[in-house]
Amino acid sequence: MPAPIHIIGGGLAGSEAAWQIAEAGLPAVLHEMRPLRPTPAHQTDRLAELVCSNSLKSEQEGSAPWQLKQELRRLGSLVLRAAAQARVPGGQALTVDRDVFSAEVTRAIASHPRIEIRREEVREVPDAGIAGITIIATGPLTSDALAEEIGRLTGSGRLFFYDSISPIVEADSVDQSIAFRASRYGKSLDGTADYVNCPLDRPQYEAFVDALLAAQTVSSHIATDLPHKDVPYFEACLPIEELARRGRDTLRFGPMKPMGLIDPRTGRRPWAAVQLRQENLRADSFNLVGFQNHLKFGEQARILRMIPSLEHAEFLRFGQIHRNTYINAPALLAPTLQLRARPGILFAGQISGVEGYVEAIATGLAAGLHAVTLASGGHPTPFPRETALGSLCHYISGADARNYQPANITFDLLPQLDESTRQKLRHDKHARHAEVCRRAAEAMDRHLACAGQSRYTLTGGQI
Repeated sequence: MPAPIHIIGGGLAGSEAAWQIAEAGLPAVLHEMRPLRPTPAHQTDRLAELVCSNSLKSEQEGSAPWQLKQELRRLGSLVLRAAAQARVPGGQALTVDRDVFSAEVTRAIASHPRIEIRREEVREVPDAGIAGITIIATGPLTSDALAEEIGRLTGSGRLFFYDSISPIVEADSVDQSIAFRASRYGKSLDGTADYVNCPLDRPQYEAFVDALLAAQTVSSHIATDLPHKDVPYFEACLPIEELARRGRDTLRFGPMKPMGLIDPRTGRRPWAAVQLRQENLRADSFNLVGFQNHLKFGEQARILRMIPSLEHAEFLRFGQIHRNTYINAPALLAPTLQLRARPGILFAGQISGVEGYVEAIATGLAAGLHAVTLASGGHPTPFPRETALGSLCHYISGADARNYQPANITFDLLPQLDESTRQKLRHDKHARHAEVCRRAAEAMDRHLACAGQSRYTLTGGQI
């Protein structure tokens, strides 16, 4: 038997990497420290547990997240197949029952004959001469001991920013005489009204912002002496109190945007609105969309109950803040996610400097496939730049290392269309995006044909 490939971390990226390796016929050892060593955010010991949102982004055809997911489906992603089985209504987004989702991934990984799960904390990166190939996919909540080891290994120290978790309320505690069901502009994948909307008029919104600005926040465990303006938040996932500090109307143009909504009680668009998204298949709980925060729990209960229809809300989980750890990937990684100084070590997931669930899955899948090539005596080839997956890996390995910020998948990461096509489609953004997606699909076709991986299809199937 060939030496097993070791994957450190059983989150989205690590689970996907282990599955790809095992499906290619090679043995994999997946190291996960939970439940032996808990984290500040996880609630269970299951693999691929979602700790923030339950949304895997847009499923709208022609969007950048849709294109990335299409590529992952074509490459046989385990995690996206589990997401399909755990899906709950979420407008145009792929949203899942997080318990069903993680249970499906855990079952598939645990039952695979070529995957061994070791419940242990890895405090040191194994020597390449002994362990062969190692994928580090420990995620944003990497343990302190391993983070220090990674800092020693990379020579770059430890980087971090702050991320937050949204609250969850019991569905029965939402006042349905005030809240109304609707998707913005009536858009959803199946024509249903997938969100519960809590409307606010102008005085209610102003009072809510005043309360946020005066609220007591929880002191962070790191850099507690930093003033608010210096805390290194991830700009795409700001706490609501930080948004309120940036301007009184900032929330109305962000998570409380009322556009595309009509309050049936008034027949008019509300001044602001809070959207609640179904958390599970039983539909007995809702996530406050975009309401990540790090207020004290008592303050959260008091202030969030100022929102009409949430006056008697029962909270199953309050918002929290936690540290996200990631390496300075452009200074360290090749486009194949290999550590340039030690090519037998690969990084995947949020520790590699991507942001978002689907992006973590994508880098886990890519690292798994590249590890298979390495173990087979070959030289990994980056995915084409024209693909969403290739552009994502290109960004994290080629961005400006002096001012690196983790990235979500967007069309801005992909190469521009040629000049003649841009001119032809300059007045039709949707057509331009469709052309980028068509080009990406063709590039993936060529890549798989050259790599001899045409066994992957879009048909998927059961896990």
